[in-house]
Amino acid sequence: MKQPSRILIRATNWVGDTIMSMPAVEQIRGFFPSAHIAVLARPSVAGLYRQPLIDEVIAYTADPDWKDLRGRWHLAAALRARRFDAAILLQNAFDAAFIAWLAGIPVRIGYSLNRRGLLLTDPIDVPSPAAIPQHQSYYYLELLHRAGMLDALPEHPLIRLEGLSALRLAGQQRLSGRWIGVSPGSANGLAKRWLPDRFAASAAMAAAELDASVAVFGSADESDVCDRVAGLVRGQGIEATTFAGRTSISEFLELASACIAFITNDSGSMHVAGALGVPTVAVFGPTSPAATGPTDPLTTVIREPVDCSPCLLHTCPIDHRCMTAVHAMPVAAELVRLVRLGRMNDEQEPDHPAAT
Repeated sequence: MKQPSRILIRATNWVGDTIMSMPAVEQIRGFFPSAHIAVLARPSVAGLYRQPLIDEVIAYTADPDWKDLRGRWHLAAALRARRFDAAILLQNAFDAAFIAWLAGIPVRIGYSLNRRGLLLTDPIDVPSPAAIPQHQSYYYLELLHRAGMLDALPEHPLIRLEGLSALRLAGQQRLSGRWIGVSPGSANGLAKRWLPDRFAASAAMAAAELDASVAVFGSADESDVCDRVAGLVRGQGIEATTFAGRTSISEFLELASACIAFITNDSGSMHVAGALGVPTVAVFGPTSPAATGPTDPLTTVIREPVDCSPCLLHTCPIDHRCMTAVHAMPVAAELVRLVRLGRMNDEQEPDHPAAT
């Protein structure tokens, strides 16, 4: 396509998917270095996009319910007024193509699925699982590859967020001292959640070894499990506080970057911590690390192989054996190892990505 001067990227809706699509956003910026690039994103993920990677974040204001046709019309009118030359749709939904079409954006690139092919000027065939590497980040990169914006897929896309130093400084102003972050929730399925008492036990053991306190993160809907984990940690004589429901995504980025380590499920928090270069242990059960695991070398996935995993189910229909098989001690030991390894790397390489 011709060099556009104004490009709209339609963001994905989940935090983890947004992080995994960042290599594609970086490639778009690299392919169109002088273009004005805006991202249309829901408020839950808008704070993940930072300059200079993108120039503008536009809030997706329409209600997800399709009854809100008026909201979609107003959003499309606002986009039309900005006179975008092209839209690159990283989100798969019909709605993404509909809004771009309604906004009159002349070039609309996206995967041809969910009955939206006729709304795209450049419908791209969805790759078969065998055609690209398994990790989800390649799904977004392959869209650009097939659209002619990428010559070849990278061997291993290391995902990093922009502005790590500024994020860490802001986080340290609110979270002074040494803290281990814990995210026991998971927005997309209860089956991905490790047991709260084991989160607490592993965090308490690692905190005692590293002379740290524990910060528990989650959404307002996860307040109960976060409060429980924090209470169990305090019961072990370790200082703990919960930020569940008290932070925006931008504030979470700052606080997470100030942590010395993180323990998570397969969740958006896992992807954020990894993209911030924070040593992280992620407990996996029903999902596949090869498909949605973190890419950072200071992140380790711990899982116990069981015959029914990965099942990709949101709720376990039996005994949750993939998660109950993972115990606290190995998680704590691995977290301590990663923190110490990260310190060694920083001492040997002052320009380690986590410190820049």
